[in-house]
Amino acid sequence: MAPEDLDMGNSETATPAVLDAITFNADGLVPAIAQQFDTGEVLMMAWMSRDAVAETLKTGQVCYWSRSRQSLWRKGESSGQTQTLKDFRWDCDADTVLVLVDQVGVACHTGRRNCFFNAVRDGDVAEIADVEKDPKDLYGES
Repeated sequence: MAPEDLDMGNSETATPAVLDAITFNADGLVPAIAQQFDTGEVLMMAWMSRDAVAETLKTGQVCYWSRSRQSLWRKGESSGQTQTLKDFRWDCDADTVLVLVDQVGVACHTGRRNCFFNAVRDGDVAEIADVEKDPKDLYGES
């Protein structure tokens, strides 16, 4: 069954069991990998707290924990580049989360489609993805 065919139903009812299953680190966080549900493209990595996991499951819009702001960060709240949850998974050790999402626009704060644009090419460090949207336009910075 493909992720686009999944019906998570009322995933909010599963929230207590999910929160009990996940192993959060000493800071109360779990790493979360966001992957485009239909192409498999790895978009980004961020952190989720218990509240972020619960809100994601409740609303279907992916929410993370911002370590710099020390608050919930609802993906797209300032940029409009949202992530709609398609599937929620965790690994065999229960210490990493995989969120399959439908990404609207770019996922990276640099204006690129994904955050993994640094690579080694011909023995040198290279940027392998162009900026698609100026971050100033995403965040209203001048």
